Amino acid sequence: MECWMRWALVTLAAMLIALTPDPTSAEPIAPAWLEEPAAVEAPPRIVAIGDLHGDHEAFLAIAEHAGLISSEGSWIGGNTVLVQTGDVPDRGPDSLGIIRDLMRLQDEAAMVGGQVVALIGNHEVMNVIGDLRYVHDGEYAMFRNDSSERVRRRYYRANQSQIERFYRARQPALSEDQIRRLWLRDTPLGGAELMMAWGPEGEIGQWLADNPAVILIGDTLFAHAGISDAYTNLSIEEINRQVVVAITERDSAMDSIINDPEGPLWYRGYFLRGERGEVAILPPEEAEPEVDRVLAAYDARRIVVGHTTALGGIRILLGGRLIGIDTGISAHYGGPRSYLEIRGDTVVAHIIEEEGNP
Repeated sequence: MECWMRWALVTLAAMLIALTPDPTSAEPIAPAWLEEPAAVEAPPRIVAIGDLHGDHEAFLAIAEHAGLISSEGSWIGGNTVLVQTGDVPDRGPDSLGIIRDLMRLQDEAAMVGGQVVALIGNHEVMNVIGDLRYVHDGEYAMFRNDSSERVRRRYYRANQSQIERFYRARQPALSEDQIRRLWLRDTPLGGAELMMAWGPEGEIGQWLADNPAVILIGDTLFAHAGISDAYTNLSIEEINRQVVVAITERDSAMDSIINDPEGPLWYRGYFLRGERGEVAILPPEEAEPEVDRVLAAYDARRIVVGHTTALGGIRILLGGRLIGIDTGISAHYGGPRSYLEIRGDTVVAHIIEEEGNP
C-alpha cells in the first residue's frame, strides 16, 4: 500500500471515537493472557483452521467435520484445542456469525477442559483502524437496522472535522458538500455500526484485544502470517503486548507492529519474495534458515501460519517444520475446506471434500 494511503487509513481510525465511551474514563484492563505464560501445555489434540473471510457456512462445516461442534453448533470437542489463525472478516458476507460463534465456543470449550484460540490477523486489524476496502456488502447488512440512517447521520456530524481532513488529504479542493456525498457513498447503511463494533470500546474490538497474535501450544508455534527475523528478539508475550496496545490505543503509529510488513500479521517471507508486481514464489529450502532460527528462538518444533493462500491445499514443508493452512476456504476464493490436526508427533492435513463429507 502507498505510504500516504496507509497514513490516511490510520488517520481515519480517529473516527472510531464517535458514539462510544471516552477511553480515558477508566484504566484499561490488560487481557488475562498478558499476565500468563504465552506457552500452553500440549493438549492431546489440536485442530487448526485457517483464514475464513466471512464464510460462516464453511466454518461450521469444518468444525463439525473435525468433531468440535454438534450439528446444532455446540462444543463437543472435549479437551481439544481449536486454533483459528485469523482473518475471519472481509471478502465474505458473515464474519459476525463466525465471531459470535468463536466467542460462545471459547466459553463452552473452557467449561470441559478445551480451549478456543482466535488469533489476530491483518484483516481484523484493518477493520479496527477503519480500512474497510474489503468489507462485503453482506457485512454491512448484518449491522443494518431501522435506526441506521439516523446513526449514520449522527456519526457523520460527530466526526465531521476528522472526515473532512481525511478526504482533503487526498483532494484539498473538495467542498463540505462534496465530502459529505463521498462519505455517504463510501459508508453504506450499517457502516457506522460496524465501525463502532470494531472500535476499542465496541463488542468486537474488546473481544479482539483479549486474543493473542502469537501463541506456543506445546511445541507448535502459531501466528497469522509468520514471525520474521526482525521479531525473534522479542518474546511471545512482548509481541502480543505490542499488538494489543496498537489496536486499543487510538493514535497507533503507522509503523507499529500491526502495520509492519515484517510483523506477525503481514509477513509473507516464508513463501514469497519481492515487491508488488514482482513478487515471486520462494522455494521452501530458501526459507529454511529463517524458519529454523524462528523455531530455535521460541523452542518450537514447528510453526503453523495462515495469510498466504495456496488453493492446492495445506502445505506441510521442511519436514513438517513449516505448515501453511490458508487454503482459500472462503467461497470468495473457492479453495478447499480444510483443517490441520495435531496429535502428539502426528500431523494430518484434512480436506473435507476429498473425504466425502462436504
